[in-house]
Formats: sequence, structure tokens, C-alpha cells
Amino acid sequence: MYDKLDFIQEKYGELSQKVSDPAVIADQALWQKHMKEMAEMEPVVNKYREYKKAVEDLAGTKELLGESGVDEELREMAKAELSELEERTEQLSREMQVLLLPKDPNDEKNVILEVRAGTGGEEAALFAGDLLRMYIRYAERRNWKTEVIDANETGIGGVKEAVVLIKGRGAYSRLKYESGVHRVQRVPETESSGRIHTSAATVAVLPEIDDVEVDLDPNDVRVDVYRASGNGGQCVNTTDSAVRLTHVPTGIVVTCQDEKSQLKNKDKAFKVLRARLYDAKLQEQNKEISEARKSQVGSGDRSERIRTYNFPQGRVSDHRIGLTLYKLDYFLDGDLDEIIEGLITSDQAEKMKNF
Repeated sequence: MYDKLDFIQEKYGELSQKVSDPAVIADQALWQKHMKEMAEMEPVVNKYREYKKAVEDLAGTKELLGESGVDEELREMAKAELSELEERTEQLSREMQVLLLPKDPNDEKNVILEVRAGTGGEEAALFAGDLLRMYIRYAERRNWKTEVIDANETGIGGVKEAVVLIKGRGAYSRLKYESGVHRVQRVPETESSGRIHTSAATVAVLPEIDDVEVDLDPNDVRVDVYRASGNGGQCVNTTDSAVRLTHVPTGIVVTCQDEKSQLKNKDKAFKVLRARLYDAKLQEQNKEISEARKSQVGSGDRSERIRTYNFPQGRVSDHRIGLTLYKLDYFLDGDLDEIIEGLITSDQAEKMKNF
């Protein structure tokens, strides 16, 4: 590990000199490339410098304690400092290991988040609507932007399915753990006997993919246009603005009717199609590689129940890390960070086993 850290520090120093070179500055593309590399290395380099300083201080304290003739008060202070420095170096060592873990290339990308009602009829659609609002609130808390691409709403506030684009730095790195089956236990508004029902909704979190990352032949895509349906808007049912894309080789279908412009709907629909094709490719790769190389928390299987929302008890339980919080109202209002941080820590610990 330390050989790698020395190499990164040396490389960082070389790049620091290069970005000050007038010839490199004149080539903006090259300068930006070097600056990006430095930005990626900087957290590791800074942490390594902290670690080396702590190790140096630790050695100095040990040397002081080994000397004869040191007065008792100074010796006691050195002993207390020794304990703190040992704990500090261990902590910094763990933090460096985390920083050196392989990065998910999609972590900094925007997210295409899909929510679909599962088993449970109208109650499942209402729960899917709750989840959609929860993720939009979470995005607002982190100052991310959201765009609803498509939504199939029910008459009483539920959602059969919805697709939303979430734009923000690190959006995928935090939301990728939300893919899976979400279960709800509560008394539906339509239930007169007060009996608790169990329903479910599925969530899929896909990174927004650039054109160059997916081999998408336009000839493989059938484009249909039709009149939008739903609430509001002068263009609803008056113009053929809605778009349906069908990827013939895979059978994947994407619809978008959020915009009044057919061109904008088509552009958004292609974003979703590229993301789904990319995700399908990743799923296929995950079948071919060993479990030890998977970096997802849990198996990554979307049929797996990942979380339960229990309304009578006011709790939310994430089954992958065994964490239960009794603040369901806050959670549904977008206060997700405690569970997401737990999932990130669990993921890092799993990767550390193979570090």
C-alpha cells in the first residue's frame, strides 16, 4: 500500500509542475486533463501527508519516553500523547485504504431513477408515489435538480410507474444502493376494518450514460409518436408530442410525454433507453464474474427485498445492513443519509476484505 501511496504522491508532484508549464497552459485540453488527474489524487495525497506527519510525531514521542532523566510530569504528558497518536495513525491508515479502493466509474454521474408499483394494487401505487416524493425531497436536500421524464399516475395520488432524472454531483454514488424491492406495511385508506396490508414497489437506479458508452444503432430503435394523456397542459390530447421508443433487439420500451415538444421528449427517452441498455450490459457482466468481485451491497438482484417501511411502528428497516430507524416520517421526507451512510460503510468494509 505504501509503495502505491509513494507513487501517487510522486505523480502528483510531477503534475503540479506540468500545470505551471506555459506550454501545457497553452494547450487547454491537456491542462484540464492534468488538473482533473490532480483533483482525483489530491484527497489521497493530503491524507498520506497527514499520516506521515502523525507517524513522525509518534516516533518522536516514543523517543522522548525512551530517554532517561525526563521529569515525571512531562513523561505522563508524553504517554497520553502516545496513546492519541497511535489511535490517530490507525485511523488515518484505515482512511487511506478506503481512498485507495477501486472507484465506481459511474459514481459522479447523474441518475435515472425508476419507481414502479408492485404487488398490492392501488395501495402499491400509493406507496410508489410516496417513494417518488421521498427521492425528490432527498434530491432537494442535496441541491440536486430533478426532471420527471415520465409518470403514469392514478386518480388518487398514486403512481403506477415513474421515471425521473436526478442531476447532481455524486448522485449515483449515493442513490445506487436504492435499487431493489421496497416493502410497506400499513393500513390502507380504503381499509375499513383497520387491517394492516403489505405492498411493494420496485426502484431501479441507473447512471445517465453518454452516447459513446453504449453501442446504440438508431436502426434498431422504432420511434412512435402519439398524443399525451394525463392531467393539465393545453397540448394534452391535442398534439402528437409523446414519444415511445422500442429497442427491437431487446424489446426494451421507453415512453416520455413530460415535455410539450416532441423533440425534447425524444431526447429524454433516448437518455433512458441508453441507461437501460447499459444497465442490462452490467447485469450480464455481473453474472459472468465471481461474487468476490461484485462491489454492490447484497447480491444486486432487484427481486431481493431491501427495505421495509412499517407505518404502525413508525420504523424503516434496511435488511442488507440490519439497521432499523424509528423515524419513518423524517425518512419519507427525504432524510435518507443515515441509512445511505450505513450502506456506503458496509460496501467499503466488504471491499476492504479483498484489499
